[in-house]
Amino acid sequence: MDTTDTRFNLFENEIAARWAKRFAGAALVLHDASLPKSVQELVSLRASQINGCGHCVDMHVKEAVAAGESADRLHLVAVWRETTVFTEAERAALALAEEGTRLADAHEGVSDETWAQVRKHYDDDQTAALVCLVAMINAANRLAVITHQKGGSYKAGMFAEAVAQQ
Repeated sequence: MDTTDTRFNLFENEIAARWAKRFAGAALVLHDASLPKSVQELVSLRASQINGCGHCVDMHVKEAVAAGESADRLHLVAVWRETTVFTEAERAALALAEEGTRLADAHEGVSDETWAQVRKHYDDDQTAALVCLVAMINAANRLAVITHQKGGSYKAGMFAEAVAQQ
């Protein structure tokens, strides 16, 4: 089998399509949350980079650009600790994204230090959205990586358009 081909089209399967509709609904709850859109895209991008999900990296870069995010910051997400372009709040969110994505790599999961920084910068609703977002993007990454969904064809707004049609 050519590994460049998608293995399975989840959208053409009834069970997967029904599940995806609910998954998209849950994602909309986060999209409508008070957590800043820039933070949502940065977190989704970082988790997707860690998980090697080309489809989701493509999506979140393009959505971030469409929302006004700078190319400089997007290019530096993978090395955010070694930059000066992210705020303390964004750095806390990126640390949570990394630690929440790499659960199997760290016996403690999310560190107390990272959690304290998240709570310093985000209210209860934003914290809830951030935790749920990390879980959602990791699930989306796994779906796309398992089925070999490739990056490159996403256009900004496609997700919103697909959800609106449901």
